[in-house]
Amino acid sequence: MPDRQDSACDQDGKCLLRRSIILVGQPNVGKSALFNALTGRYVAVSNYPGTTVDFARGVGQAAGEAAEIVDSPGIGSLCALSDEEKVTQALVTGAPDVIVQVADAKNLGRHLALTLELSDLGTPLVLCLNMSDEALARGMSVDRQRLSQLLGIPVVETVAITREGIEELRNAIGQAKPGIKTDYPPEIARALSQLKTLLPEPRQGLAPLLLAGSDDAPGSGLDPEIHDAARTLRRRFVRPPARVMMESRQEQAARLAAEVLSQGPGHGSNPWLERIGIWTLRPWPGYLLACLALYGLYSFVGVFGAQIAVEFMEEWVFASYVNPAVTQAVRWLIPFPIAQELLVGPYGLFTMALTYAFALILPIVSTFFLALGLLEDSGYLPRLSVLLDRLFRLIGLNGKAVFPMILGLGCGTMAILTARILDTRKERLMVSFLLALAVPCSAQLGVILAMAAAASAWTAMVWLSVIIASLLATGALGSRLIPGSPAPFVLEIPPLRLPRPGNLGRKVWARLKWYLGEVVPLFVYATAILFVLDKLGWLEQVNRAMRPLVTGWLGLPEQSAQAFLLGFLRRDYGAAGFFQMQRQGLLSERQIAVAMVAITLFLPCVAQWLMTLKERGWKSALTIGGLVTAYALAVSSLLNAALLWLGWS
Repeated sequence: MPDRQDSACDQDGKCLLRRSIILVGQPNVGKSALFNALTGRYVAVSNYPGTTVDFARGVGQAAGEAAEIVDSPGIGSLCALSDEEKVTQALVTGAPDVIVQVADAKNLGRHLALTLELSDLGTPLVLCLNMSDEALARGMSVDRQRLSQLLGIPVVETVAITREGIEELRNAIGQAKPGIKTDYPPEIARALSQLKTLLPEPRQGLAPLLLAGSDDAPGSGLDPEIHDAARTLRRRFVRPPARVMMESRQEQAARLAAEVLSQGPGHGSNPWLERIGIWTLRPWPGYLLACLALYGLYSFVGVFGAQIAVEFMEEWVFASYVNPAVTQAVRWLIPFPIAQELLVGPYGLFTMALTYAFALILPIVSTFFLALGLLEDSGYLPRLSVLLDRLFRLIGLNGKAVFPMILGLGCGTMAILTARILDTRKERLMVSFLLALAVPCSAQLGVILAMAAAASAWTAMVWLSVIIASLLATGALGSRLIPGSPAPFVLEIPPLRLPRPGNLGRKVWARLKWYLGEVVPLFVYATAILFVLDKLGWLEQVNRAMRPLVTGWLGLPEQSAQAFLLGFLRRDYGAAGFFQMQRQGLLSERQIAVAMVAITLFLPCVAQWLMTLKERGWKSALTIGGLVTAYALAVSSLLNAALLWLGWS
């Protein structure tokens, strides 16, 4: 486990010995709610070393003593595919003291396959059947004692959101023990026996993962000879050993579930929610409901958050009260002009960095996190992904990409953040590139639509056609050129539920704390860099260097270079510069069409680029920035040449 400590301190400063407990489970089983119930307020969210994947750690009581509890990313199988699954794989194979598997009591058979995988590791294990109230409402009953005997581990039932069964789970952690070993088909068993002869005794539980072909965490610290032997054994199989093992586990899991699960008459379920849940997965009225949900999402985050709330915070709170007061205080307290300009100048840490962070981004972040929490807790997000999967495969993505792409029309910065829900690095890179290239934020889109309304219908059609073609072409090309295999689109469809305000509030607050601690400092650092570049005169040099390109290749007026530079600071500022030139009669119809395309395809704003930098790393952020700039200039130049050839003046 990363950064594991041997002691923790309570509120009185008394240091307590603690052990490590990993919460493991498939997505949508209530792990986060269970984690909150076990840890209370002792929570820290951080990246797993070497990745951008978040996991939460906290201090809680288990079996009468303090313990470090880790909420791992959701995983369907230890044969990991996505970055999140690989992180969970690394956590559970990193010698934790106890693994607590959180399973959905309504889908016992499918979750027991993961239980059998975890049992192979030889780590003390507890099975927690969460959401047992929903199982009872459907008439399902589990013989816990019999299941515990069959698995050889403690089994408890919980309802995490109401804290039912939490104390029993704390006590069961103290009684955790390794589960039964999986019975494999003969050819798998022979290969595992050969592989185990090379492994040290404490790590023989890794043999199934190595044979299944996992490339990352389970092999850390092992001799390369072991990896070579595992690869050699895998090549001898006609069918992939991972598939053979998984099918074997699923058959055993189905037999176990059939032995302990009984079905009676249901009671207490909400028939309206069940009926709506069925509708959301059918073409009709599913697509209508999806359009309404996406419109509501865009209206709440893109209109209310990104426009109304931002305008209130920026124009009324900060411009009218906060910034004037801070400027006056800085000039009164600090006599040095250079220090004053650093704090409250055009690129000031207060007037730019904190205004961006709290007046522009915080309202969007807050509405976005609230909307995300509602979609997650209601169970609608997976249904939306399934319904729109076919549409998004046109651009090389699957249905999970619907959320970041739609949110990009509200705020690209938050859309980059939501790309975390995608399974593979390839998909996250593609979404980050497409958002930077062809998805204008709500503020920029509003100005561009105003330009289109004041121009001819042909100009608007040219802009729309180029942007849609760019989205489809670059998406299809990127899916072929970016290395990596597409992740299989497998999602559990939970029942629709009414979100609980308490759980929703804790989730939103935890994410806001992450924003304040992780993202706000980026705005401060970036603003300080812009201040230095401005003082060195480099920003003006960039502006002068762009003018020949803008007037030559793009055929735009000289002052357009300033609009592009402002567009990097804020996307709507760049579009507003062109809109002002249009109102002054400085742009022809050809120049309006080129300007609309160029400012849409041009670099995203500094806030979105910083989020890309944080989520994807320096190399990917610089590559995306370079490709987007080159593509925007190339397409806009070709469009200018084509319109001149067609006789547009």
